[in-house]
Amino acid sequence: MHHDNWQCAKCSHDEFETDQFRATGGNFAKIFDVQNKRFTTVSCTRCSFTEIYRTRSSNLGNVFDFFTS
Repeated sequence: MHHDNWQCAKCSHDEFETDQFRATGGNFAKIFDVQNKRFTTVSCTRCSFTEIYRTRSSNLGNVFDFFTS
């Protein structure tokens, strides 16, 4: 994917891939197997440098909109 507003911090390439993952946050979440922290990643397609953004479920769409619109 290409976006005019993004450039890799390591190699200055302007093509990237996005993905997302969830992680647990503390003992309570681990005991009940709740994944309550959400993250979006943006990875350079040339050098694989990856930026990680913590997102709330309501903000997840905003992050994707920024990188895809």
